[in-house]
Amino acid sequence: MNAITPRDDLTVITLTVGAQKLAIPACALREILDPLPVTRVPRAGPFVPGVVNVRGSVVPLANLRHALGIPDEGQDDRRRIMVLEVDLEGDLATVAIMADAVHEVTTIKASQIEPAPSSATAWPADHISGLYNSPDGFVLIPDLTNIFAAQASRAADTP
Repeated sequence: MNAITPRDDLTVITLTVGAQKLAIPACALREILDPLPVTRVPRAGPFVPGVVNVRGSVVPLANLRHALGIPDEGQDDRRRIMVLEVDLEGDLATVAIMADAVHEVTTIKASQIEPAPSSATAWPADHISGLYNSPDGFVLIPDLTNIFAAQASRAADTP
């Protein structure tokens, strides 16, 4: 996702990962699925430990908990798989993430979006595009492009 500019309102779908509420740009969402069987990939790292079959295509299943440092709070019957299209080096890549719950589609006014704090948080600053204060507390807007690019780079550096 590109950086959010102060003049842009943003339509997002909100979700929960662990105890943290996130907002993913709606334009990145391809579909939401009930949980699917996950095929573990040998020697895969904790960010993408496996793949899922989405309508006959093999799609990596990423763990945003790992990328954002969110503790695992367990799971319940609201867990869903979100299939996304993410810009990676100019190409759209289809990826999936696990959400503990998917909430709603909403539009965030540009004036509500604040830059991510550069320090004093557990979230890696380069993985957050911004955040906003909702009635339920802070909602993070992850920078999916940076998250997936960083993880791909780490995987390429691993022998």
